[in-house]
Amino acid sequence: MADDKLRLTENLEKKAREEGFAAFGVAPASLAPKTSQRLKGWLASGGHGDMIWMESRAEERADPIALWPEVRSVIMLGMSYTPGRDPFALKDHGDLGRISVYAQGKDYHDVVKKALKRVARWLVAQTFKDGPNIGVKVFVDTAPVMEKPLAEAAGLGWQGKHTNMVSRNHGSWLFLGAIYTTLDLTLSGGGKDRCGSCRKCQNICPTEAFPAPYKLDAKRCISYLTIEHKGHIPRHLRKLIGNHIYGCDDCLAVCPWNKFAEKAAANKAFLPRAELAAPALADILALDDAAFRKVFSGSPIKRTGRNRMVRNCLIAAGNSGDARLVEPAQKLLTDKDEVVREAAEWAVSELIGFRP
Repeated sequence: MADDKLRLTENLEKKAREEGFAAFGVAPASLAPKTSQRLKGWLASGGHGDMIWMESRAEERADPIALWPEVRSVIMLGMSYTPGRDPFALKDHGDLGRISVYAQGKDYHDVVKKALKRVARWLVAQTFKDGPNIGVKVFVDTAPVMEKPLAEAAGLGWQGKHTNMVSRNHGSWLFLGAIYTTLDLTLSGGGKDRCGSCRKCQNICPTEAFPAPYKLDAKRCISYLTIEHKGHIPRHLRKLIGNHIYGCDDCLAVCPWNKFAEKAAANKAFLPRAELAAPALADILALDDAAFRKVFSGSPIKRTGRNRMVRNCLIAAGNSGDARLVEPAQKLLTDKDEVVREAAEWAVSELIGFRP
């Protein structure tokens, strides 16, 4: 029986790699108690900002069994999106926007979930012929699942000081997906924290979003502010955002473990689209809702919506010092969206010292 379980787990890993996953592991269905405690402490501190969904289903998030009582094993999979160029390449190009590496190609939700479903179907097919059907559920960043602690428990790596996953083989560049199953599989063993005394990810953060190692204050995080936050971006943080217009890779990009990440391991679906690799701020500022949806079709950016993206670009324009962006910003002073109008006023003020 043990040999059969091990053989099935090994064949499952082989199938996962055939489907484009670069990392594989199996975690127990029960997370360590400290995971739940850490989540509850973070929520109590307000570190999640406006992400109310983190709080509303905290119990299910903290324990896979609370989400699905029948689960016995959690298969954790990682798909590499190791970038082919330096994520800091556009840092000093104020007229261009910096989009997080993960969002420059196809929407990872779609790519990873389709691959997860193929792996899950294969697993069901393998077991169905030998006995009763098993249950499976697949998750990609859209359910109360703590992917990073589960990935650590499955041996994919460890949750680093920047709170994201770090892998010895893939650095900080992994998309995570989970398959919950009623099947008992051979466990992989947990990952070991190898951050040591390194503080590069803490020191690089422009907005000082890490109050301490392994702790994130989302309310100061550029990724949160440009993607999740719907209202006005706090004025005291605007200058620190620079030309980030969707997400931020700074803490990920400086991780020393990235030197072991192979570009060839990256899934080709995540190769950057030309219009997203180095977008001109003026071009995005000119988009109406229909044009925005067309440009960002198939991209995770589409979920953010035109108004939020234009708001972000106005902040970047105000930080650019580029006089050519005055006119595109001025055209948005009468925009239908109040948040966009206020951001346009700020950008114009920063660019020419004029308050309309």
